[in-house]
Amino acid sequence: MKPPADEAKRTHFGFQSVAEEEKARHVGAVFSSVAQRYDLMNDLMSWGLHRLWKRFAVEVCGLRPGQRVLDVAGGTGDLARRLWPKVMPGGGVVLSDINASMLERGRDRLLDEGTTVPAVRCDAERLPFAGDCFDCVTIGFGLRNVTRKDAALAESFRVLRAGGRLVVLEFSHVPRALGPLYDAYSFGVLPLLGRVVAKDAASYRYLAESIRVHPSQRELAAMLAAAGFERVEYFNLAGGVVAVHRGFKLG
Repeated sequence: MKPPADEAKRTHFGFQSVAEEEKARHVGAVFSSVAQRYDLMNDLMSWGLHRLWKRFAVEVCGLRPGQRVLDVAGGTGDLARRLWPKVMPGGGVVLSDINASMLERGRDRLLDEGTTVPAVRCDAERLPFAGDCFDCVTIGFGLRNVTRKDAALAESFRVLRAGGRLVVLEFSHVPRALGPLYDAYSFGVLPLLGRVVAKDAASYRYLAESIRVHPSQRELAAMLAAAGFERVEYFNLAGGVVAVHRGFKLG
């Protein structure tokens, strides 16, 4: 029997506190709403800088032809399309996401560009893959939306081969001096863009809030280490607006 909602484990949904079992539904509604305008909004919100951030993350992966990559929470395929040429010929990329609307858009977008990759709908906390089968796992702007981040990191570790690496690209924490300006942009401009372009201010207000409750750079590095990753490091981009974390599965 499930415990009453007020006794269930709680987690963040932006600044709200919700039962853990409810977060995935709330997040799913957000991304189903924004899927059609997601890529356009990324360009507008970041002034196109997200393209450079993703390019850097792909380089940090250190991929070679013939290797296999799992892109977790891959959404509209923006990272997968950059990973695919790095492992060709002979390698492969699997695009995965829990949200059907995002995954379908990513699959169709990649097919339109002539890139054929398997698209698997699955939960980052319960990956439907055998252990030790990927050379690299990537998570781009998706980890902060996962309910149990420790479980997702443990699953990424499980499916990696020895010598494999996890690369996490995610919004992070800026220095305190930049906080007021960053808050003004996040809570003023982003919801306005969401209302005008995506017809959904609330979803982009959630996205801004979710960044604030996401672990800091050092906290996330510690979580990777706790999941078993070694040689953990992170790289701050745009003054800490974004960070790329990398950890290796050794032995």
